[in-house]
Amino acid sequence: LGDCLHFDLGRSFKYGDQVADLITARLATTLELVAYATVLFVVLGVGAGVLAAVRQSTWVDSAVVGTTTLAASVPSFVAAIALVSLFGVRLGWFPVTGSGEGFAGTLHHLTLPALSLALGALALISRVTRQAMADAAASDHVEAARASGVPEREIVRRHVLRNALGPIITMCGLVMAGMLAGTVVVETAFGISGIGSLLVNAINTHDFPVAQAVLLLMVTGYIAVTTLVDLVHPLLDPRVKQEARTA
Repeated sequence: LGDCLHFDLGRSFKYGDQVADLITARLATTLELVAYATVLFVVLGVGAGVLAAVRQSTWVDSAVVGTTTLAASVPSFVAAIALVSLFGVRLGWFPVTGSGEGFAGTLHHLTLPALSLALGALALISRVTRQAMADAAASDHVEAARASGVPEREIVRRHVLRNALGPIITMCGLVMAGMLAGTVVVETAFGISGIGSLLVNAINTHDFPVAQAVLLLMVTGYIAVTTLVDLVHPLLDPRVKQEARTA
């Protein structure tokens, strides 16, 4: 642990290079994949949850809940194989290996891996969003605003969605923090040279220093992101700070 504070993570048994250099060379690709997947599951997941909450108890709500339930039940490696087969092999719309070069090339190459990584998270976020908005919509001030003739669009935007942001952002942060570990399967399936594939290779070749360093990085990243979420939450929802003062 003392060596880690000086960024000395040891030397790889397999490559003979410094572990820190191996991680640094691959970290950017993994962060790009996680960032892309985060954008996908936040935009699509929150959007689907809002749509289900606004159209609650209708066929739209049932369709969103059914689709997200199916998506949540599909493992990431199965989703990866299905996406490769359909969009990569049959339709040929996206490449199935590598991470690409440049912004457009990287975006093109990482679309299928990011979608595979975000699929389960998308389902979870949509359900959390739907439930949080349903709870916020049942509040007394929302009923009062509706009785006062405030337009429904304004009620949803200013009163329902705003009050539901706390649990939504918390869950998004937790899911994003856990995505570093999720890259192990996706990077291996799509042949991406990132942290996840480096961990798989290290385990297969018994390269203990590399495996230890990658796992330490994943845990540290999770702690950092969840801590940041805890710090940001009271800024977004003053009620949290008020409850803490009251307690």
